[in-house]
Amino acid sequence: MADYKRMYTELFNKVTVIIEQLQEIQQQTEQMYIESPEPKIFLIKREDDVMNSECKE
Repeated sequence: MADYKRMYTELFNKVTVIIEQLQEIQQQTEQMYIESPEPKIFLIKREDDVMNSECKE
């Protein structure tokens, strides 16, 4: 007969370890994001926006 208590205990323990690893990796990547420089943002006008603004002038 299968030892369900042992099976579920093993499963619970492994899942718990994996969740802890995922949380640690998430914290590491969040820290990487926080420490990264701000991106440069460029406004790119669409061609139809440029044409519309020229027509209004």
